[in-house]
Amino acid sequence: MSAPKLIVQILLTGAQIFGKALFAAGRQAVQNAKHRPEALSSDAAGVRNATSGSVADKLTREHRMTLDEAHLILNAKRGEAMETILKNYEHLFKVNAPRPPPDPPASGSRAGRPPPPPAHSHYLQSKVVRAHERIEAEMRMAQEDAPAGATKPAAESNSPGSGLS
Repeated sequence: MSAPKLIVQILLTGAQIFGKALFAAGRQAVQNAKHRPEALSSDAAGVRNATSGSVADKLTREHRMTLDEAHLILNAKRGEAMETILKNYEHLFKVNAPRPPPDPPASGSRAGRPPPPPAHSHYLQSKVVRAHERIEAEMRMAQEDAPAGATKPAAESNSPGSGLS
């Protein structure tokens, strides 16, 4: 077999393989574009399922966060005292806040580059704020329902008679 014929045959085979791969990738891209799974939707977890007219579902849609998710973010259990939740909130808010710029070192006292400032996360800080707002809204809803004769949540069971007039 001559060298030019072999080179042409290798190029044609390579082009066929490349063409088939390109066609398969295009077909997969079309399938991926048509398919939209629940887990990757733009809704927050659990918000799409909050479709009833209950007050809890209304709060979930307003804050775009379930009560369970809010408790997970603030590392609190359901029924925990609001003081503990507030303490966790303040800690997480402070940890994720931007740091003030460091003071410049005195000349000659330190050679080399200064260490990079610790990172902060505006996204995490906003999640912490939303979680706190969601739990507060749930507590307010429970306090409004308590005078109407509804049962009290566990977090308020230590203060008998609160909210009754």
